[in-house]
Amino acid sequence: MHHQPVLKNRRTLLERAEKFISDIYFTDCNLRGRLFGDTHPLESISVFLSEKRIPYSDAVQQSFQPCKVGDAFGPTWWTCWFKVVLKIPEAWRGKEVHLRWESDGEGMVWRDQQPVQGLTKEGEKTSYVLTECLKDSEPRGITLYVELACNGLFGAGQGCMIAAPDPNGKFTLQKAELVVFNRDVRELLTDFEMLVDIVKMLGEGEQRGFQALFTANEMVNLCDPADPSSFAAARSLAHKFFAQKNGESQHVVHAMGHCHIDSAWLWPYEETIRKCARSWVTVIRLMEKNPEFVFTCSQSNTHPLPLLNDCLLYLTQFWLPDTFGYSAQLPQIMKGCGISRFLTQKLSWNLVNTFPHSTFFWEGIDGSLVLTHFPPGNSYGMNGKVEDLINTVKNNKDKGRANHSAVLFGFGDGGGGPTQLMLDRLQRVQDTDCLPKVQMSSPDVLFSQLESDSSLLCTWVGELFLELHNGTYTTQAKIKLGNRQCEALLHDIEVSSCLALCKRDGFKYPACKLQELWRLLLLNQFHDVIPGSCIEMVVEDALQYYDEIRTAGSRLLFAACESLGSAPGKVAGSSIAVLNTLPWERTEVISLPAEDTQKRLALVKVPSVGVAQVTETVDGTIIMENGLLKATIDQTGRLMSLLLLQADRETISEGYLGNQFALFDDVPLYWDAWDVMDYHLQTRKPAVEVIEPAKVVRSGGLQGSISFSLRISGKSTIKQEILLDACCPYIKFNTQVDWEESHKFLKVEFPVQVRSPNATYEIQFGHLQRPTHRNTSWDWARFEVWGHKWADLSEHGFGVALLNDSKYGYSIHENIMTLSLLRAPKAPDANADMGSHNFTYALMPHTGLFQDASVIQYAYNLNFPLHVFHGVIAEPWSAFSVNCPAVILETIKQAESRENALLIRLYESHGSSVTTTLSTSLPIQEAWHCDLLERPDSSIPMSKTSSGISLTFKPFQIRSLLLIIQ
Repeated sequence: MHHQPVLKNRRTLLERAEKFISDIYFTDCNLRGRLFGDTHPLESISVFLSEKRIPYSDAVQQSFQPCKVGDAFGPTWWTCWFKVVLKIPEAWRGKEVHLRWESDGEGMVWRDQQPVQGLTKEGEKTSYVLTECLKDSEPRGITLYVELACNGLFGAGQGCMIAAPDPNGKFTLQKAELVVFNRDVRELLTDFEMLVDIVKMLGEGEQRGFQALFTANEMVNLCDPADPSSFAAARSLAHKFFAQKNGESQHVVHAMGHCHIDSAWLWPYEETIRKCARSWVTVIRLMEKNPEFVFTCSQSNTHPLPLLNDCLLYLTQFWLPDTFGYSAQLPQIMKGCGISRFLTQKLSWNLVNTFPHSTFFWEGIDGSLVLTHFPPGNSYGMNGKVEDLINTVKNNKDKGRANHSAVLFGFGDGGGGPTQLMLDRLQRVQDTDCLPKVQMSSPDVLFSQLESDSSLLCTWVGELFLELHNGTYTTQAKIKLGNRQCEALLHDIEVSSCLALCKRDGFKYPACKLQELWRLLLLNQFHDVIPGSCIEMVVEDALQYYDEIRTAGSRLLFAACESLGSAPGKVAGSSIAVLNTLPWERTEVISLPAEDTQKRLALVKVPSVGVAQVTETVDGTIIMENGLLKATIDQTGRLMSLLLLQADRETISEGYLGNQFALFDDVPLYWDAWDVMDYHLQTRKPAVEVIEPAKVVRSGGLQGSISFSLRISGKSTIKQEILLDACCPYIKFNTQVDWEESHKFLKVEFPVQVRSPNATYEIQFGHLQRPTHRNTSWDWARFEVWGHKWADLSEHGFGVALLNDSKYGYSIHENIMTLSLLRAPKAPDANADMGSHNFTYALMPHTGLFQDASVIQYAYNLNFPLHVFHGVIAEPWSAFSVNCPAVILETIKQAESRENALLIRLYESHGSSVTTTLSTSLPIQEAWHCDLLERPDSSIPMSKTSSGISLTFKPFQIRSLLLIIQ
């Protein structure tokens, strides 16, 4: 057949093809309008509403009431169970028949008492295949149940996705009918869609784009939507185009179905269970139909396996797509678990600087290297479209170095996963000229390819800092407090229980309960819970979990201490003992159990990882001077001076005041709970309005203290007690804030007499430095950074450390040390951080290096208080000690695999190469090196001496030992 030549007007031909497959325009005569054929009403549909999420077996026993399309159900977070009775018309024999279901909520189809498919409009799953070709042998009458959650794929935000949920939301049933599905139309639509997208993505400068355009135009000419017999000729043209192959050098895309499900975010933990069910059952059906399909997912705690935390350890891959930055200690932790490969994409969200690599080696602070891949398409939820493939090649920052990349396709965050359409798209273009080669693949295959050609890859040293979501270091302060306290509590239970296990016959190590509590804690260490970027329901659940850990954990700690304090033949009575769970001797002021209203103090010395008896003493000290420090405080509670007496060195900058509270406007661009923007720094307002001026609370003896209170605003106040203990090198600030703000940020500042281009921050098992200047965009993008228990600013010979018990946000610019205290975002939790908060921070001036001044140890002391209990200790004793201050004995616990073994974990904390001796008074029979998964490593010789076990460490190295006890 001869056609008139086409005018050279790209726009008209492109729009012609677009309109031919549009679901908006000309659906009465275009191809899209033929996707569905005849429809047939359901025999009946009825509903049962439940406030709770109930199992199928209970739901089907309920009383169902008639309902119809157009009815709305709710409120938010309730569940609707629909009973769907249908009868397929006999005339549809040989047809593909679907139940078409559209609603605002998330649905699950149940058939023959089994879940069979998720139905979510936002996840492009709006029909359930009843039969692909109706046969005589198949039943016509079928009863299904649809479990509908009254929330969308991304919760129920009122007005926008991340807004606080509308508690009274209604969810409408928009469609519920039987329909004939024209598979041949779907296949042809997919051909057209891929061709049209190639035209649009390649633009006017590529010949191949025009070939796609004229192919699509000719297909429109050949195709009569009303005559299916015309489809074959059109499809043949498409196939011819797609079959024109690439050259051998073309980039290879490793396509993997993917479904990232947030453990909790804009929906509660309980709903995540159903999101997983909807997603996994749908994926299983896809795998049954598509044998080549490979599915990957993160969120190991969403699997039907006893796995935990915010990542999935997949063979040798560390799969962590959506966390807000990555610690520089992660490479060593990975290698210690036998993992040498890492995948994420989150740094593509950087607000300021574009990360320079897609495939590279990541080097941790100890020198460990892991092969790392950032999918260049910058997403873990692609759709298998041409745009995803072209962007993957275009955005690859290692062209010429790495010729393989991942494409992760499937709906994520709220679940859903891949669809058949996504698979069909990718199948069309497995090897099509102008697009990368596409192969269904797996993480192992991808990384094996990358490893085989890795000689030219670059290396990135240090942390992978996300230049966004800096506000999450501070948001939801009670979650941060709960996390820090519960980590310390479980650590102390493990230590005390190990001591009791070795010292007292009959004591049983609470392994099962500890595992349960650790799992509860780790559940909250998910990237939208511990950062505080979740709805109020999730916050309430998280705080309840912390309370459960505290309650159960306190009982376990008491039981271990009680066992340690029950010396044979002795009665505890009113005798008081103290437990030190840290690996160094401590001399501290403690509070004793009150016998009346009078507070009782004692100065105690407790050995390393040991216990001692308490003897009450008094020590003459002068208020706010303890022989080490001398503090001068004004009426508003601000530090006018903090003198390090031995060095006669002033800490506070001349003409400035320390412990200065400041309030900032905090209105980000969009991500409310997540982001604090650099411009907030221009809105600083000091808090100086006094409610109660500073007054002496306690003077003399073992502790001096001053209290005062300030008004932050018309709604919020601060009450603080400043304490200086005998023999303590830091001044401590016990703080209570009643906080009722909106989009404000509270910080405390210490201008110090130190000049240094870098400040040091504690991270997991070590520390790193960040600049205090803003020379480059990489520097000023770190205007708000994260750290753990301490940060330090030092020049040669002198420095100042800022310690805390529950905060993670810092800013050290030039000589001003700032600790972030509280935020007040309104989305996705409209009440985030409102209410009363209690926390402690401390300022510690020191001479020399912070390492030599024991800053690390004192920060541990602040976070791991001594435990006072009733008990008799015949004489002080120490279970473990380490003779090198650079080495921290971090963990003492029962081994996972055997009851007569202890797992000991140590790390080098100074950044130095050292040799140390681990000494113990416990009856040790054998000792083995092991990895982080507690697998013995016989390749590392164990060096024993008369004084203990000799260990060598490289900078920031983590070592684990298995000690077999007699």
